[in-house]
Amino acid sequence: SELFGHSRGSFTGAREERVGLFELATGGTFFLDEVGDLSPMLQVRLLRVLQDKQIRRVGENRLRAVDFRLVSATHHEMEDLVRASRFRLDLWFRLQGVKLCIPPLRERPMDIPVLARAFLRERAEKLDLPLREISEEALDALGRYHWPGNIRELQNEMARIVAFYGEMQRLERWMLSDALFGEESHDLPVSLGALTL
Repeated sequence: SELFGHSRGSFTGAREERVGLFELATGGTFFLDEVGDLSPMLQVRLLRVLQDKQIRRVGENRLRAVDFRLVSATHHEMEDLVRASRFRLDLWFRLQGVKLCIPPLRERPMDIPVLARAFLRERAEKLDLPLREISEEALDALGRYHWPGNIRELQNEMARIVAFYGEMQRLERWMLSDALFGEESHDLPVSLGALTL
């Protein structure tokens, strides 16, 4: 229903007609995050939409034309999912128009200062707090950390600091989480990066 839309009365609670996200994206770009986690049934339906450029709302017989650019993302190694028969090969080929592999944050430490400053300023401005700068000692500590939670973990660290120390002018090393200084941080599961404040 969310992707394809539905007609009024097509199921319990469908009190009005609803345009789905595929239809709304017509003429634009549709971003599908975590495409590697799609169920087998949704993989078949997505393949059909991409091939036929048509959708059928839930509860309707009428086909509706759609035309959008699809951008998808995943944290999975898609070739492994295809080999394990957990992702359709034909859909994988259909999605591979232009492939961008973005390395994890730990493999591009030169991005850490830029991202940390941007996340810090964004959060502080949103809350109208003065914290905007980061000391060299704090930047050095951020650059040495392994970042198992990737960019989300860095973003959440900056949000935590603003929440606790937003009235300060500059982020100092002592404000950083203890996890950034312990060896045990390298063994944290990647899923922790999805936590938000």
